[in-house]
Amino acid sequence: MNKLTAREFLIGILAIVCIAVSRPHSASAQSIDELATVCAGCHGENGVPIDKTIPNIWGQKRYYLLNQLRLFKIGHRKNEQMAPIVEPLSQADMEALATHFANLPWPDLQQPAAADDVKAKARAALNPLNCRGCHQEHYQGDMVRPRLAGQQDEYLLKTMTDFHTGERNTYPGMVALMKSIDEGEIKSLATYLAGLKLPEHPK
Repeated sequence: MNKLTAREFLIGILAIVCIAVSRPHSASAQSIDELATVCAGCHGENGVPIDKTIPNIWGQKRYYLLNQLRLFKIGHRKNEQMAPIVEPLSQADMEALATHFANLPWPDLQQPAAADDVKAKARAALNPLNCRGCHQEHYQGDMVRPRLAGQQDEYLLKTMTDFHTGERNTYPGMVALMKSIDEGEIKSLATYLAGLKLPEHPK
């Protein structure tokens, strides 16, 4: 399969799995705008994904996004929709996409703050794990770890559950941490983190 055909295959697959891609594409998605439009089919043209189990990628750190694309490409992180999307991408494509989405503003996903009882339960689970030691004080993430504050609640729930069960094992430290808490607490964590807002200028 040559490069041109691979790009056509990328667009064809997304047309099947993400019906939200509505406008026609050229034969070869060579520009960053065309590549980003392919991503928008699932992750949302305005930064709001079409499904709450799909993560927001607008405003995540560049290196984190690039690393996730690499993990999908080499098969260490598995997803039926992402696998055919990343397969034809070059290193330059992935770097351009990571830069593009990192420079976009984090969207408001309209998720309410957690109720006081949920907040208390979540903090009781999070604090002993020292999650802010990696994800930063306001859960805004860094170059390596993703922002959790304001992320899709159902995506957070699924991701933490997958770490808890070992279905996702890309980060052994996360597997160990999630296994150390009761599965029933994960819903509270997801709701709490999804409802967090960052201060205007987080450190």
